[in-house]
Amino acid sequence: MRLRSDMPEFKNVTEWVNGEVTKEDLQGHPVLVHFWSISCGVCKQTLPDVNEWREKYKEHNLKVVGVHMPRSEKDTEIAPVKEAIEKYELIHPQMIDNTHSVVDAFQNEYVPAYYLFDQEGKLRHFQAGEKGLHMVEQRLKRVLDIK
Repeated sequence: MRLRSDMPEFKNVTEWVNGEVTKEDLQGHPVLVHFWSISCGVCKQTLPDVNEWREKYKEHNLKVVGVHMPRSEKDTEIAPVKEAIEKYELIHPQMIDNTHSVVDAFQNEYVPAYYLFDQEGKLRHFQAGEKGLHMVEQRLKRVLDIK
């Protein structure tokens, strides 16, 4: 996805956990869409950071949406994904995207990956991997207009 692109629709999701949201539900809010996978060790290490941002910036209207992106056939087993969602306290909406329809809509190839959208639903920042976590938070503050 290119910067300033519109947020894609969330279509053909295999299953939602913690409630379903649509692009329309998120209008007017800054949104962090976070791609992760149960088989990704780095993803598991960074899940607490995503939870921290969700709580730290909720008073600034930040919405967080997770996308579980399977990287192998084993990753498509829904029960272990749901167990991980509970274990890591991912209380925000989570898409289980076994068909990669959301992954494809975002043109995403990586986990973990972070897509930050502004209040108008325009992509303002993309980051992949664990090394850019501080960059994601810097951009979050910019989009949220936090000094």
